[in-house]
Amino acid sequence: MQYRTDINLTMDNNNNIRVRVGIIGAGPSGLAQLRAFKAAEAQGMEIPEIVCFEKQEDWGGLWNYTWRTGVGKYGEPVHGSMYKYLWSNGPKECLEFADYSFDEHFGRPISSYPPRPVLFDYIQGRVKRSNVRDFIRFNTAARWVDYNEETRKFTLIVDDLANNRTYSEEFDYLIVASGHFSTPNMPYFKGIENFPGVVLHAHDFRGADRFKGKNILLVGSSYSAEDIGVQSYKHGAKSVTLSYRSNPIGMDWPDGMKEVPLLTHFDGSTVHFSDGTQEDFDAVVMCTGYQHKFPFLPDELRLKTKNCLYPDNLYKGIVFNDLPQLIYLGMQDQYYTFNMFDAQAWYARDIIMDKVNLPSKDERRADIDHWLDRAAALKTHDDEIDFQTDYVRELISLTDYPSFDLDAVAELFKQWLRDKDENILCYRDKTYKSVMTGTLAEQHHTAWMDEMDDSFERFMREPELTH
Repeated sequence: MQYRTDINLTMDNNNNIRVRVGIIGAGPSGLAQLRAFKAAEAQGMEIPEIVCFEKQEDWGGLWNYTWRTGVGKYGEPVHGSMYKYLWSNGPKECLEFADYSFDEHFGRPISSYPPRPVLFDYIQGRVKRSNVRDFIRFNTAARWVDYNEETRKFTLIVDDLANNRTYSEEFDYLIVASGHFSTPNMPYFKGIENFPGVVLHAHDFRGADRFKGKNILLVGSSYSAEDIGVQSYKHGAKSVTLSYRSNPIGMDWPDGMKEVPLLTHFDGSTVHFSDGTQEDFDAVVMCTGYQHKFPFLPDELRLKTKNCLYPDNLYKGIVFNDLPQLIYLGMQDQYYTFNMFDAQAWYARDIIMDKVNLPSKDERRADIDHWLDRAAALKTHDDEIDFQTDYVRELISLTDYPSFDLDAVAELFKQWLRDKDENILCYRDKTYKSVMTGTLAEQHHTAWMDEMDDSFERFMREPELTH
């Protein structure tokens, strides 16, 4: 569909032109967008009127841990997939904000692989300093979006969950920052309905304690399968088996962990695999990925993609090509995370504030095709890292987001992959140097395999001195 894209601006009470921007989601991407606008405001620029809608009762997206599964306090599908004992599975030095370092936040070096509460504290530190909370309406779920071709405005219908109230607002730009790791892919295998043990998706996994002494089957070869498998092994599972569809993860697994080909069917508690083997299990965790799901968007505005490094129909990875007033943040498969979301948010901000002139639709399409062709030629994980590094580099070059040594970050990612191949149980004990500040991370006071407490207080405890 071809939309008109010129904006019909409204006036505020002082007869000043004012653009209205709606943001769906206050996770890392939505918070990055709010931070980008506040950074412009701090430079003396007039920023748009901004409203951010967040379904949960606090910010942070997936990093906002909840014990709940299924539905939340107000009957909404639970967004979070975080679990107890989750530690960063990549070096913190690869996700560090260019404008807010770990040194600045914590005041001293910390180790390279912090647990979830520590990273959540870091995320919160920057946005608390920026005073963006006033932009956010919590416990508010997006229900539907209409785009009016005559007025060139979006009407967003939302539910105020806490007050059981439905209302609508109009916006000139709409930013979808609702993430894509909250709607599970849940496959069916013959006989699974008669499996007597626990069956759940990784989205509902809240900790490995319940699997102590149990035989666990993980279906999938994703990062979640790798991490939940190692967590279960660490916390006392009797055995951990990972079942892959196409390619194994291929780590040098410890005794008690192994990979097998895809399962074919269940027979009671016995699971049969495509290589003719079979085994009994107590629990099954589906680590089978997530769907890009946007039920609040009409078909013609909905991003339709699998998890990949460059979704089709998004110019510069964020601008919906058929309607550039619609922006999607953080929809890629990710090596880079927080600082990539920043780069995207800064570019989106500059589009909205008329600091960037978008090319024609055909020119945007050609640019998308260029990146898609590059993505199709990728063969190795190192290739993927270089691809996303170049993508982030280009975005940063187009804005005033602080530049940093992206090649050094790329090398850290590649070293991280080598470290995992060397020892999947001990890679989190490695330390790296910050690309932003040059500070060498501190060795954690306890080896990761021996550390059973992931609390902020335990992590930040000073190491005990030996005499």
